[in-house]
Amino acid sequence: MAPPRPAPAPKTPPKEGQGGQGRVPKELLAALRQIEIHTSRLATDALAGTYTSVFRGQGIAFREVRPYQPGDDVRQIDWNVSARTGETFIKLFTEEREMTVMLLVDVSASEHFGTQLKTKGRLAAEIAALVAFSAIKGGDRVGLVMVSDRVERIVPPRKGEKHVLRVTREVLGGVPTGRGTDLAVGVEALSRLAKRRSVAFVISDFFAGHGRKRAAFERAIALASAKHDLIAVELVDPRDDELPDIGLATLEDLETGEEAIVDTSDRGVRDYYTAVSRKRRKGIRDLFRKLAIDHVVVRTDGSYVKPIRDLFARRARRARSGR
Repeated sequence: MAPPRPAPAPKTPPKEGQGGQGRVPKELLAALRQIEIHTSRLATDALAGTYTSVFRGQGIAFREVRPYQPGDDVRQIDWNVSARTGETFIKLFTEEREMTVMLLVDVSASEHFGTQLKTKGRLAAEIAALVAFSAIKGGDRVGLVMVSDRVERIVPPRKGEKHVLRVTREVLGGVPTGRGTDLAVGVEALSRLAKRRSVAFVISDFFAGHGRKRAAFERAIALASAKHDLIAVELVDPRDDELPDIGLATLEDLETGEEAIVDTSDRGVRDYYTAVSRKRRKGIRDLFRKLAIDHVVVRTDGSYVKPIRDLFARRARRARSGR
């Protein structure tokens, strides 16, 4: 059972291809502009230099040949050119800096929840914008997969600030057709879209379900982690873990619409709620640890900048140590 339903989110524009696409509500434009200014500045100031030192290119590309010099690696000799010219030449290579950064964003109904500074959905949009601005400032391409209990939208990877604004607008203002969560279909779509090894940020509260749905997610994330560099960004609200003592309360599962009246003044009820939530979150953490997937928790009652900056710092230290 999910925490109590938050205040209704503002109305958002329809998807591309549907009627009224050109009419974007003023409140959405204002929110988009605010996110653009804030996250673009953060990508330049707070994360300046960190991104490029942490996320490197995925290979090397041939650049040119030059005459062999004493001390050069003989394994780099270009025997074809050397045979044609009668002199010894070696191949020079350069690192392919350009990468593809994918954003897999959970837009299920549980993302509408938020009892503190913002909803999880708004938090996801701001994190996606920060990562996307960091990527384009580093010369990389950014793509987007939005998922509920189905793939809601795919935005192919591209460069440029206009593209980042489109990605942010999709996450902030999209109107999902599904309410539930099936992260497995999103992870599978990401793997199909990103043919080469990519860095992929999975932004979700990871209410991945139980039974077959949970097993499907674990299989999909395991396969994807073998191909891509995955980073799990877990969105958490304080009420995910703790119920306030407010007497009788009606709780609604935002994804199924199921309701239940709960006596929150009962300490046993509150303790059970906390125990179930913490067990679920521990299972997610254990899965990511097993698969060696970087995992960061971002809360709706705090800044997302420090957790993301700390994540980049951890990866930078690991890169320097060669692990």
